[in-house]
Amino acid sequence: MVDIPKNKKVILFDGVCNLCNHSVLKVIKYDKKNIFLFAALQSEKGKEILDFLKINPSKVDSIVLFNPGISYDIKSTAAIKIIQDFKGLWRVSFLFLYLPEFIRNYLYDVIAKNRYKWFGKKEVCMVPTPELIAKFLK
Repeated sequence: MVDIPKNKKVILFDGVCNLCNHSVLKVIKYDKKNIFLFAALQSEKGKEILDFLKINPSKVDSIVLFNPGISYDIKSTAAIKIIQDFKGLWRVSFLFLYLPEFIRNYLYDVIAKNRYKWFGKKEVCMVPTPELIAKFLK
């Protein structure tokens, strides 16, 4: 299993999705507590974590939040739990957890299904800049 430092959470994301890459950069910007590490679903580390969690990669569209030793979440629940770790008004995002999961995930799935059409796609996974490399699992 991938060695993950204590008190860190891992976000697995679609490394070729422009929306996902933009979202990763936003999370890095708002991650003032330095909680999150990242790996593309398509990377070796991403595949290793998916295998460890026994998640079929074909069943996950674009996001997994892995809190080692505690839990993992996918889709809308993962997105909401990520935002909850931000400061300020972002913290009220927990209110969305009161919406039934099937409604949240339906909206999530509509966006996930159309993300390449609406936001574009890269040919290869994002390569982090030297300043961001420490935020990505190797």
